[in-house]
Amino acid sequence: MISSMTGFGKGFAQKDKTVFEVEVRSVNSRFLEVGLKVSPVLMTREYEIREFIRTKIKRGKVTVNIQVKRNGNTENFLSLDNDKLKKYYSILKEIKKNTKLKETITINHILSFKDIFAAENDEFTDADFELLKTALDGALNELLKMKHNEGEELKKDLLKRTKLISASVEQIEADFKKSVTDYFEKLKERISGLIVDLAQYNDRLALELALIADKADITEECTRLKSHIKFFTQSLDKEEEPGRKLNFLCQEMNREANTISSKSISIEIIHSSVRIKEEIEKIREQIQNIE
Repeated sequence: MISSMTGFGKGFAQKDKTVFEVEVRSVNSRFLEVGLKVSPVLMTREYEIREFIRTKIKRGKVTVNIQVKRNGNTENFLSLDNDKLKKYYSILKEIKKNTKLKETITINHILSFKDIFAAENDEFTDADFELLKTALDGALNELLKMKHNEGEELKKDLLKRTKLISASVEQIEADFKKSVTDYFEKLKERISGLIVDLAQYNDRLALELALIADKADITEECTRLKSHIKFFTQSLDKEEEPGRKLNFLCQEMNREANTISSKSISIEIIHSSVRIKEEIEKIREQIQNIE
């Protein structure tokens, strides 16, 4: 079952007067990137939160916003450590003096020292963390449900496009033999305008026909292309994380389509190969959103 990398989920957990509200958003990314927006009281648990998310999500750029409320108040209140503030300000003035900088010390310079702030209530127990995981788990499950639903829609579109490619390959195989014969007949017509008696050149013409047929033979390319399509459709159902494999198969299908186009002596076959490449490009765009 394929999943999209795009989705949203929201979770909620409450015990007594402590409430956790979690929002999770996910967008496309080659690897798993987790961004956390949490109150200072949760800073010491960031690693555990990230690891918990990794057990659920494999790929995508994930943004997690966690709010803690106690007694109805959002626990984002901060207190200022005046001793650290004075120390950092003194350091900045010393740097300015030693380097003879003329730039004025601003509030932005001071705010770069994040440890001058502390949470007013930094008590965060294991029980609180278990409650947080309940809210986070609910948000991630809702996110996964949305990702799976969107993945099913992606799958329908991909199957439709692979059927169009298969139909084009069948048309190419049907046109191939006819294209060689037609090309040979046109070649004979051009030669007849230059040579009166073609009979004495029959052996040479037969050899030329064989060379043309061999040079324009796309049987192997069509066979490999059909094989890639088969593996592609199987991967949509059987692979746990098919995104990278599907991308590789797209590259291989495009390679075969390019070879068919370059070897062909038929305008119809070239047009069919162009249609195949157009569908492959649409597939490539879609699978960028598959986990």
